[in-house]
Parts: sequence; structure tokens; C-alpha cells
Amino acid sequence: MMMKTTRRGWMMAAGAAIAAGGAAAQDAYNPNPDAFYHLGPDSLPQDGVPKGTIEGPFHLDSKAYPGTVHTYWIYVPAQYEAGKAASLMVFNDGQAFLAPEGDLRATNVMDNLIWRRELPVMIGVFVNPGRRPDQPEATLKEWGDRTSNRPTEYNTLNDLYARVIVDELMPEVGKQYAIAQDPERRGIGGASSGAIAAFTVAWQWPDQFRKVLSIVGSFTNLRGGNAYPGIIRSAEKKPIRIYLQDGRNDNRALRPDGTYDQTRDWFYQNVEMMKALTEKGYEVNYAFGMNRHGSKMGGAILPDMMRWLWRDQPVSTDPKDAVERGYAAPAKH
Repeated sequence: MMMKTTRRGWMMAAGAAIAAGGAAAQDAYNPNPDAFYHLGPDSLPQDGVPKGTIEGPFHLDSKAYPGTVHTYWIYVPAQYEAGKAASLMVFNDGQAFLAPEGDLRATNVMDNLIWRRELPVMIGVFVNPGRRPDQPEATLKEWGDRTSNRPTEYNTLNDLYARVIVDELMPEVGKQYAIAQDPERRGIGGASSGAIAAFTVAWQWPDQFRKVLSIVGSFTNLRGGNAYPGIIRSAEKKPIRIYLQDGRNDNRALRPDGTYDQTRDWFYQNVEMMKALTEKGYEVNYAFGMNRHGSKMGGAILPDMMRWLWRDQPVSTDPKDAVERGYAAPAKH
């Protein structure tokens, strides 16, 4: 006979688990913080939606970091017309945002949202952290923190990585595709250290990039990133729009011995970033969930993050504008 568990019965069972101690108590009260974040239809391939192409991998020798090479891929939407300037979105840790079975699947998001005119036609550039030729490429299991130049490039608050993007990468992409020169039509994003690197690029070069997407951003004291809230408050306001995402179960800097280092608390520092940006009058949006350090929640809301960042694209309100009221058809070649 099937037994029905009442709320009182569940609470009694949980209490017994707590009394017994161990992992059972944690499971009773704290399910996996990432368990309830799932990719929606905007992040999955949809029937009838034209798919863009992914070109690469290409390799870029760096002058800013001599001896390193950056691998990158270029996403070209089906609607791109040669010679017609497209908007631009750069993703740090490109392999993770590009992975077809990963948590982010950014090309599916771009396919779907460009098709429905929720994003402008845009080129996507997916760039990995620099590495020496003898070092392995970053993967979903090892993003390069132990095997590449990622910690130096992404976490240091100088303009060297911005020079990689602006002075080295953009000219190469521009040789192949028409990219809008208006910084309002250019965005850059990333996750973890890739997110603080994206913010640093826009902070250093707001005349090149003005939209920032940050997933579990490492605004912490890895290499002084916790200084940003103070820097933001003391500096002249810059024309940057940023969407911050983080979770209450991100790395919280609680050590096994009971000590706590607030400068290494990811969630605390993301909240501090939100407060500083808000106080200064920036265009800032944020979503703070339950997730751990990773891209589960960020991937689930990536379509909404992109819509918000690009919400100012031109739009026609003419009811007779059949083009505006139709899906964005593929370009004719």
C-alpha cells in the first residue's frame, strides 16, 4: 500500500536526520542549489529557425602577452549581409559559451533571438584565454586556470587584456566581417574570471564596448578585483550597461577552520558591485539566485540577459511595416 508523506511527517524525518547528523541532514534541507536551473526553449535548437555558421578555430599571436596565442571562433548569423555593419558580442572563455552540450549554448540563443528580432543581427566572437603553444586548449573541465595565461589575463586590473581584444582581435575579425564601430552596438561578456575581464575591457575602453554580461563574476581578491566597487564610486561615470548574475551558494570564502575572508566572497562582492553601480547611476540589472559557482543559472537566463543588454536596438512601430512584423529572414547570397 502506498504511504502518503505529510508535511509533519517530512519535518519529523528531517529532524531525525539532523539528530543523526551527516549528509542526510544537509540533503533534507538543502537540495543541490543548481538542481532547479534548466535551459529553456530559447537556448535550444528550434525547428524552422535558420542556424548561423561557426567558423574557426582561428589562432591569434599576442603582442600584449608575448609568447601566447588566443584561439577564437566566429559565429555568423544566417541574416548577416556582407558589407552591412553588424552588431558585435564577444564572449571570453569562448569554448564554454560555444559548447553545444554545455550550460550556456550562446549560438542557439543568438539564432533564436535574432530570428525573432529580439536581438539585432550580430557577429559573435568566442575567444579563449591565451596559452603558450605547448599548453593545452581550455576545456569544459579545465577552463585554463591551471594550464594557461587565464589568471593573469582575466583577473588583473590593467589594460593588457583589453588591448588583446581591441588592438589585436578586432582588426582580425574586421578583415572578414563588417562590424559596427558604434560602441553602443558592441558587447562583451564572460563567466567567473571571464566576467571580470569583460568588465575590465569595457571599463578601460568604453569608446569600444558599452555592454557587459557577467555570470558569477570574480570581482574578488584574486588579483585585486574586490577594489572595483571603490574604483567605480570614485571615478567619473562611464557609459557602460551591465547585467550581473550570481548565486547565494557561489564561493563564500568560509574556510574549514571557521575563518572568513570577505574579499574572496563571490556573492558578497557581486552585491557590492551592484550597489556601487546603482549608487553611481549606471544602467545595471542583476539576478541573484541560489546557484553555486558555475553557469547553471547564468545559462538558464542568458536569453533574458541578452535581451536586456540589447533592448535599445532600433524598432519600427509602423503597423504596415511588413518587414518589422516578420521574422528576420536569412540573407540572400
